[in-house]
Amino acid sequence: MNVLIVAPNWLGDAVMALPAIADVRRATPDATITVIARPSVAPLYQLVNAVGSRSYNSFGGIRKTARASVHDTALLLPNSFHAALDVWRARIPERWGYRTDCRGMLLTRGIDRPRHGLHQVDYYRHLVRALGFPNGPAEPRLDIPDAIRDQGKQALARAGWDGHSYVVGLAPGAAYGGAKRWPPEYFAELARALAADGITTAMLGSAADRRTGQEIVEHLGRVNRTLNLIGATDLTTLAGVLVHCRALVTNDSGAMHVAAALGVRVTAVFGPTNEHATGPRGDVRLKADTTNGSFAHAVLTTDVACRPCMLRECPIDHRCMRGIGVGAVLAEARRTL
Repeated sequence: MNVLIVAPNWLGDAVMALPAIADVRRATPDATITVIARPSVAPLYQLVNAVGSRSYNSFGGIRKTARASVHDTALLLPNSFHAALDVWRARIPERWGYRTDCRGMLLTRGIDRPRHGLHQVDYYRHLVRALGFPNGPAEPRLDIPDAIRDQGKQALARAGWDGHSYVVGLAPGAAYGGAKRWPPEYFAELARALAADGITTAMLGSAADRRTGQEIVEHLGRVNRTLNLIGATDLTTLAGVLVHCRALVTNDSGAMHVAAALGVRVTAVFGPTNEHATGPRGDVRLKADTTNGSFAHAVLTTDVACRPCMLRECPIDHRCMRGIGVGAVLAEARRTL
């Protein structure tokens, strides 16, 4: 078979789909598998063994890119009608995916969505299992070539890292909306506390997160152990930076999932989103801390009645995020170190 896998649109979802893609790869060792993804996500698959990747953009981009080569089967991981319409228009004979968004008539094999809530990793794994691909390990995993590790080290050095001190990454952004962001002044207070421990912090994120990064810098004052790499890395370089971090403190974000898949211990702050659906699923090598039996990754939430609301912006006082104190996050970050 020549299999075209249409990847999810968001980076975090794309990482959470990796175990399902691995299931397909494992069950079809002789197949040619190509993953097609948005340009912002496509570089992720350079870090995944045994699959090729291509990117698309604009409406109809899936159809245009799919027609560039011959495919027997298209596996749709997004739920959208347009994804199914594009592979149908590309005349791919077999079109598989969830029967969602009124697209069942466009699929040759449509699977009903599970009725009970699943973690997003298991949602994708349920699809491929229903299509006949046995499930393997449930943890997303990425592997970093030495060249990308070196790129990450160089990026940290350009930002001022001495090459010796422990680095804790800070990912203060979130693409979905402002409601997912822990307050910048809290990140700044956390960075000051870690600096007092002799730890270097490195702010990470896309160009869209620069304003948030600048707010943190303004709250930091004279702290000089915080490196600002926001907007200074592409996706693969971000991965290269993360492997040099001892831990990552993050909102519910794509960077969180990339770090967990790399085996970096994560402390994640969740407010409007559901940690049971999109919480970090770590590398199998970091299942638990052998010293105390606790899980390697920590998720912090506040017990407020309005969460998880799934809103992009908070219409009231952002209590779900403001109620998570710096002390609690600092304690978890120190534990992961």
